[in-house]
Amino acid sequence: MTPEAFLSGRRMPLKLVIFDCDGVLVDSEGIANRIIARELTAIGWQMTEQEAERLFLGMTLPGMIPMIEAKIGRRIPDDFADTLRVAFEHSLSREAEAIPGAVAALDGVTALGLPWRVASNSSHEEMAVKFARIGILDRVAGRQHSFEDVTRGKPAPDIFLAAAAAEGVQPGECVVIEDSTTGMRAARAAGMDCLAYAPHGGDDTFRALGAVPFKAMQDLPRLLALTARGSV
Repeated sequence: MTPEAFLSGRRMPLKLVIFDCDGVLVDSEGIANRIIARELTAIGWQMTEQEAERLFLGMTLPGMIPMIEAKIGRRIPDDFADTLRVAFEHSLSREAEAIPGAVAALDGVTALGLPWRVASNSSHEEMAVKFARIGILDRVAGRQHSFEDVTRGKPAPDIFLAAAAAEGVQPGECVVIEDSTTGMRAARAAGMDCLAYAPHGGDDTFRALGAVPFKAMQDLPRLLALTARGSV
């Protein structure tokens, strides 16, 4: 199914667009993979950036810790989380860039009269660093939801449900924009339609999770207009 057919066939009005952060708005995942691989190698789990992406894309640090400890056979160092946080924020504040077309997509969604929010497995502190770096910190103020705000991060539906509740809408009135299978599972668990930002492929995997792929972020407002007409 094409994104056009998927969106034009929605049965409920669209009242909220929920964006993931990393890989959807901010090109930060390569930075995170590099740091995770380096720090895990330092504590005894030899890892490449590609392996870090495959294993941990879209996960929270609390969700990663049991996997790490099972692999290395001991508890992680007490300062491991702080070491990662400092390294992330240092590099993100200097290297992170906006996903091509993402800022224009936010503007286009706003122009459609659609509310939007951001729901991420990143901390509020990390999101602030990323959004400041790409120049949209003021624009996202009051619209951010972190795994820190809920009991469970993605792939549980909690963050997406919190975003819908904050806007006062039903899950079926939302569309989620995601790039990770972790986030797509969370959207499905929340009962929300999901568009998979997939500039590099993975379409079959994403479709198996109920998400419909699209290739270019700048196309998003045009696609959403298909379901937004007459619904807001």
